[in-house]
Amino acid sequence: MEDNERREQGALERLLLAHLDEQRRARRWGIFFKALGLLWLFLLIVLIASRDTGDFVRTKPHTALIDIQGEIGGQDGVYADDIIGALNDAFGNKHSKAVVLRINSPGGSPVQAGQVYDEIRRLRDKHKDKPIYVVVDDICASGGYYIAAAADKIFVDKASIVGSIGVLMDGFGFTEGMKKLGVERRLLTAGEHKGFLDPFSPLDKDDVAHARALLDEIHQQFIQVVRQGRGDRLKEQPALYSGLVWNGTRSIELGLADGLGSLDYVAREVVKAEEIVDYSPQESLADRLARRLGTAVGLALGPQIRDRVSLR
Repeated sequence: MEDNERREQGALERLLLAHLDEQRRARRWGIFFKALGLLWLFLLIVLIASRDTGDFVRTKPHTALIDIQGEIGGQDGVYADDIIGALNDAFGNKHSKAVVLRINSPGGSPVQAGQVYDEIRRLRDKHKDKPIYVVVDDICASGGYYIAAAADKIFVDKASIVGSIGVLMDGFGFTEGMKKLGVERRLLTAGEHKGFLDPFSPLDKDDVAHARALLDEIHQQFIQVVRQGRGDRLKEQPALYSGLVWNGTRSIELGLADGLGSLDYVAREVVKAEEIVDYSPQESLADRLARRLGTAVGLALGPQIRDRVSLR
């Protein structure tokens, strides 16, 4: 009888110890998950605080910055819609004293450059008390300068590259290589010029003439925009619209720019608002992947469009 009681008591003790161990393990896991939750909460608070700080700064007098980096309309550059959205945000904030476009671009799409130019002109008319300036980094050429021409003033570094007021359409021709390889081009079209500038067919003189006329028309549009934006500051001469580029110092002499100055200089000495708030569009990874997917689909659906008009 006593042996049975001892066995029962031992079994009960083991059961209690196992239960205590289970409670300790559960408590440890509970502490772990609580710590993990607190860590996530801390990170979330930091993220919100960083955003709140930016919003707080935007309620103080400041210089609004918008970066235009890379090819305009290019896969890894900037797009007109994004720039226009940032412009509206910057002009729309009553605490921004001026808007500064910091441009480092070799050019790109004439259509998208034109859209940004037109929007800047519209916003300047709407917000007459809020100037817009351009600060050039390494290069502000072609489509980049097309946009810059809309600003009140353009500031450069003495070594910046400025200009390239011209238009190009580039591509390749493979007809001689195909002859050597014994490759025959079989192109069927409905429409006399549907194979316009096909790189695998000999150049057609009518196609070339049409392309040159098209480029000349866009070039004249570009020249008109520059003259409209720069006005009497331009030192008119044929070379100005030839597609050449100049360094920053020479661009000031030609009237393509107004003076030397960095972003900090413009904010401090010109705008008189040293606080700089970045309004530049931030593209998410999902947006970038969607954009690239759309580009790939467009190329797959329109393989005949091989030559692209570009301000660069």
